[in-house]
Amino acid sequence: MLLRDPIHGDIELSPLETTLLDLPVMQRLRGIKQLGTAYLVYPGALHTRFDHSIGVCAVAHRIVEGLRRAGQPISAEEEAAIGAAALLHDVTHIPFGHTLEDERRLFPRHDKGSRLSRILAGELGHALAAQGLKETVAGLLDAAPLTSPHWMRDIVSGAIDADLLDYLRRDSFFAGLSHDYDDRIFRAFAVHDDRLVIRLVKHGMDRPDARSEIIRVLRLRYFLTERVYYHHTKVVAGAMISKAVELALDHGLLREEDFLSLNDWTLLERLQTCGLPQAEALAQRVQRRALLKRAYVVSSRSVPATLRTEWVARHHASRSNRAAAEREIAHALGLPFEDVVLYCPALTVMKEAAVPIENSRGLMHLNHPDDEAHGEIQALQDRYAGLWRFFIFVPEAAVAKAGKVCEALFGIQSEHR
Repeated sequence: MLLRDPIHGDIELSPLETTLLDLPVMQRLRGIKQLGTAYLVYPGALHTRFDHSIGVCAVAHRIVEGLRRAGQPISAEEEAAIGAAALLHDVTHIPFGHTLEDERRLFPRHDKGSRLSRILAGELGHALAAQGLKETVAGLLDAAPLTSPHWMRDIVSGAIDADLLDYLRRDSFFAGLSHDYDDRIFRAFAVHDDRLVIRLVKHGMDRPDARSEIIRVLRLRYFLTERVYYHHTKVVAGAMISKAVELALDHGLLREEDFLSLNDWTLLERLQTCGLPQAEALAQRVQRRALLKRAYVVSSRSVPATLRTEWVARHHASRSNRAAAEREIAHALGLPFEDVVLYCPALTVMKEAAVPIENSRGLMHLNHPDDEAHGEIQALQDRYAGLWRFFIFVPEAAVAKAGKVCEALFGIQSEHR
């Protein structure tokens, strides 16, 4: 199958990849937006997990091509497994998945737990088994013991991998942001000690151009996180959906297994008609873009590191503690419980900065103190960690009072005025 993609141009899928793409479990991804509620800020950000999955498959093949050019032997069967795993890497994604899984911790991550095992037991598994690739692909997706070389998994889910190199370009393009990396990065991939690495050396000499290109990728990752992924409007809309889902779960109106048959629109419709007024009201407000407002905001600038760790353990990792704080604030303000949303994300770490590199000193991570770009990388990591924000959202009429209530409750003055 030949497809025309706005990011990568023509993408040719193999017969196996075409078969996998046509399965209902993959077609479901057409209804799940890649960036969740970011469309409320960036109206063009309507691209989907389906589009992204095709792009990741294409990028994985480009990495394979680069490795072959560098002298790495790769069989046709290995490339088929890599392509299939790349195409399927998001097959277990649920609507607003990063918000529900990573930000409010309602479910295990889509790439953890038993979801993939259940899907592989059905027609997807049968299609892979018919090609003798089921166990290999399951291993590459971390749903089974790895039976292939580790560098193959790194292409699909490493520090700098096919997933990252697709979504950086795709998200930037559809958000209308003119940022990109150079294709020369595909010439820098190599295999060292069974791991996918970035080769920053040639003829025994370090390659400043290759290092600069990796740093450009990290800067783009930071830029999109700052401008898009952590935009406060995206955050509050996602948090409101998450709280509606949490209420529906607590009342037995939704189950985790339901989400693999839902997309963004059907989930919102289900929430708006679930019979629980609190959940219905939150979902309806998101649909109308009648969002709650920031009443209390603090960041790493005003919350010491030890206290941030404590707050994350209390309010991010524990649903009951988070709900208790929301109820206390709602009671103090005379608001219904659903009108107060606490958002406390996990501490942010730029995992891409730890990509394995091969330089004139040997094998190390890009953020190793001995690498010549350590200072630049460390500064970027620090800025990335500094994007952490703690929010309390309430209706607009309650913002001023809520700010004072939260300052007394949490003991730190709000940075939002």
